[in-house]
Amino acid sequence: MDWDVQGLFRRHAGEISHSLRRRGLSEDTAADLTQDTFVRLITVKSVPQANNPRAYLFQIARNLLFDHFRRERSSPIHPAPEEIILSVMDPSPSAETIVYDKQRLEISERALSELPERTRLAFELHRVEGLTIAETGERIGLSTTQTWTLVRDAYRHVRERLQGI
Repeated sequence: MDWDVQGLFRRHAGEISHSLRRRGLSEDTAADLTQDTFVRLITVKSVPQANNPRAYLFQIARNLLFDHFRRERSSPIHPAPEEIILSVMDPSPSAETIVYDKQRLEISERALSELPERTRLAFELHRVEGLTIAETGERIGLSTTQTWTLVRDAYRHVRERLQGI
């Protein structure tokens, strides 16, 4: 093949995708078919002697569009009612999620224990007990700005400790 596929992609992918969207496809489906167009171009055994690669690309895209609509007609998707979906879904977290969350909680607890007492207290009053920054500051005898600085520093410290996990 003598065509520069990357150059063709840069020049024509946007307009192919736009053309597919104008024909009724969603943005995601149009993007998928646009990518499939270039995959077809790359994998074709012999490119016809065409002087207009753009026209050839649009022909491939049009054929893929027809195939897409044909597949949709032959096997339409019927969405299930929400109550059926909710009855099938398991709301409990997976074992991996439980282990991961426990690890993060342990790291967070250790990080909080590393903080100075007043910083930890400000964070716990604000985050755990749900007090506002002003209420937290009043409780520990600091201004709102000073309290916010302590809470912010606590957040940063915990976030830094959680970066490695």
